Amino acid sequence: MYYIIRNGQQYGPYQITALQQYVEAGQILLHDKAVSDTGKTDVRTVKYFLKQQNIKVKIPHKGGLFSQITDIGRELIFPQSAFQHKTWISDKRLLLLALVGLVPLGLLAIGVVGLAAEVFPFAVFYLVSLYFSVIWGLFFYYFFSTSQVKLKTTLLIFFLTQIAVFVIFGLGINNVNPFYHINDENAGFLLRIVFFVFAVGLTEELTKAVPLWIVSSQAREPLIPQTLVFYGLISGIAFGVYEGVQYQMTVNAELNYTAAFFFNIARLTSLPFLHAIWCGIAGYFSAFAMLYPKYRRSLYFLAIAVPMVLHGLYDALGTLLGLALSFIGVVLLMTYLKTSVNYQSKLRN
Repeated sequence: MYYIIRNGQQYGPYQITALQQYVEAGQILLHDKAVSDTGKTDVRTVKYFLKQQNIKVKIPHKGGLFSQITDIGRELIFPQSAFQHKTWISDKRLLLLALVGLVPLGLLAIGVVGLAAEVFPFAVFYLVSLYFSVIWGLFFYYFFSTSQVKLKTTLLIFFLTQIAVFVIFGLGINNVNPFYHINDENAGFLLRIVFFVFAVGLTEELTKAVPLWIVSSQAREPLIPQTLVFYGLISGIAFGVYEGVQYQMTVNAELNYTAAFFFNIARLTSLPFLHAIWCGIAGYFSAFAMLYPKYRRSLYFLAIAVPMVLHGLYDALGTLLGLALSFIGVVLLMTYLKTSVNYQSKLRN
């Protein structure tokens, strides 16, 4: 005798011949879970027990191909009502899926890519970077969003960061940082670390953090750490968009096709992700600085110091050591979030 287990419910017991009849009638499936009444802990499939008893099952067809299609029905194959009543308009998941999947094809279809490539090449790289930013944004929203996260604020931070990047780096204001002047390819290892930490790391992490501070200072309620972490991730992606476009049009363009292809992909995926993680850490400490203003001096310091050190060491060390540091950054951010309640209780005292 055998029991059938389906959706957590147990049915039976049935004789093996009854199982054969039910399978041939389509009422029980060959891959349904089953268990013998003599060994209830040994869960198998109906197919397994039938084969064990040397019973062959032949499930008959119900009519020919066209008669089956007729039985299935036109509405199941092509749900015309969905288009007539435009129910898809209110389906946010459907629209989001179409947006992510079809935007590049749409730009190609209307000729935007071809025209921009000839007239304004920057636009092509920027549109592709924006596309990947949307994908990253959705990914981060799934993992880190809170009830406080607003689309308007998210977009504001995204474009504020890009404006800040353009103003600071596009106009050369970053050179005000005196550590930029010690950049030398022949410099020793320690000097290279100083350059990447205090010039590149400090300037870039500060650039990404400022939009967070501007937006959060105008918030109508205290922002919890995870909210500002999400906004930090978005600011980091925004920075990655600008930086990625610049590299694709300059440094990467001078590489051979294979290398350029890989580095262009990296500039749209892993490298923006790193900028996001570092700025997410900045968002975490910034949130605490606003929640516990008595400690704001040290917390704002940590909001820049921790990501700038991770960033600078990554640039200075590169390759495998840089990869290890990148992973450490991810671990730090996730650990911060997991232990945020403990830190809040500590700072509250």
